[in-house]
Amino acid sequence: MRRFPAYDPPEYVHWQPDPELVAEYRAQIDADPERAAVIRALNRDRLLNLYRGLVRNRLHDIHLKRWVMQGVLSKAWLGTGEEAVTVGSVHALAPGDCVGPMIRNAGACAEMGMPLADLFRAYLGTGDTLLRGRDLHTGDLAHGVVPPISMVASLVPVCAGIALAFKQRRESRVALTWVGDGAARTGEFHEGASLAAALGVPLILVLQNNQVALGTTFAAHSRVALTEVARAYGGPCASAHGNHVLDVFAAATLLAQACRAGLGPAFLVVETGRMGGHATHDEAEGRRILSPEHFSYWGRRDPIGLYESYLEAALATPGAGPDAVRSELDAIADQVSAEIDLAAAAALASRTERAPDPAAVTDGVWAEGPEIV
Repeated sequence: MRRFPAYDPPEYVHWQPDPELVAEYRAQIDADPERAAVIRALNRDRLLNLYRGLVRNRLHDIHLKRWVMQGVLSKAWLGTGEEAVTVGSVHALAPGDCVGPMIRNAGACAEMGMPLADLFRAYLGTGDTLLRGRDLHTGDLAHGVVPPISMVASLVPVCAGIALAFKQRRESRVALTWVGDGAARTGEFHEGASLAAALGVPLILVLQNNQVALGTTFAAHSRVALTEVARAYGGPCASAHGNHVLDVFAAATLLAQACRAGLGPAFLVVETGRMGGHATHDEAEGRRILSPEHFSYWGRRDPIGLYESYLEAALATPGAGPDAVRSELDAIADQVSAEIDLAAAAALASRTERAPDPAAVTDGVWAEGPEIV
């Protein structure tokens, strides 16, 4: 896909595949026989849809960063470099399943069927969003997306309750939510995970270690790996390479099958790397907190670049070699870019035409006591 010097992390701007890492990527597919069988069952369309999802997630974030630099937004929270965690796990689900994305997993909204324009509208605070301009977090239950709030891990008990409803109704459905390495230290995570384990609900908790909690490195706030945290609750537990979309997809697919068989909750621990600051306003601070070696290591493992390299070989045929596949991937990226531009334009139009109604600010807010004036 096209690189953007003004918006991409420096490590991505002139990205080229490292032959050793490309070989490791291919080897990872065959490292586990069960996962290999899941991946080998993917047809060409599904492989390309995974690519489309990765590009869509990346370009969504790039457009948000463009808006920040243009003064349209004050800041944005990006999932750059972590796209494979989100896209791979969502594509492992089935119709009727639901997700609870945190803000770095915003790509899940589009992959679940939400219009991209609604994601941009949420950031702009327009009146035609689910929360009518009150919050930049968004979702849509009609598409199986539970809206998050700012407090990390708050969706763990919520999704545990949703999964309990699935179990009580005897529905073959799964709930999934993501928990960062810092959020895995919160009370809500442990209370929700404990409840889910005690009741044996079909819930997948993706423990997403991007190496830093706000501004505190993983080594500074944890003495054990996240796999140990997950195993404390029993149930299936797997690890996956967070920058390998096929590994994440296969691992999440097998865990979803386990949940549908009544073996939940399940835990998926993924290692990835945050390629910026906590948000766009502190990218320089992020570069001070994390070493140059961190950004170099994860920059070489760009989840989109490595997947492109894999597809160029995997989809090549005697009549259409890697160059033809590369052209097809470029065409997909161009289509997604046009989709992003249209969605952003629609959101900007909403900002002008559908401003929030101040009179509705207390709608849906319940409190006892003196009347709010």
